[in-house]
Amino acid sequence: MQWVKRDAAAGELETALQECQREAWREAQWRAWAYQPMFPFVHQDALGRRYVAWPGSLFADPFGSQFFEESRLMHFCMRAKGWELEPAGKN
Repeated sequence: MQWVKRDAAAGELETALQECQREAWREAQWRAWAYQPMFPFVHQDALGRRYVAWPGSLFADPFGSQFFEESRLMHFCMRAKGWELEPAGKN
C-alpha cells in the first residue's frame, strides 16, 4: 500500500508523513498517560479468581494500545490532508 494524492508536488508526501507521524505520536502519548489512572484494578472472574488489569488494557478497551491509537491518528491526519492509501503498483 502507498499514499497517493493526485495533485501532490514532489516531496509533499515526505513532509505530510513526517507532520502526521509527529502529531499522531504526540497525541497518542498524551492519551496513553494523561488520561489513565496510575493504579491497576483487581477483578474477579466467574469462578472467584482474582486478576489484575490496568485501565486501558485489553480487558477494558479494545483500542487501549497507544501504538494502535498512533496508527489510527496518523491515517486520519493523512486522509484529512487529501491522501489516500492505494495498492502499490507492481515493479
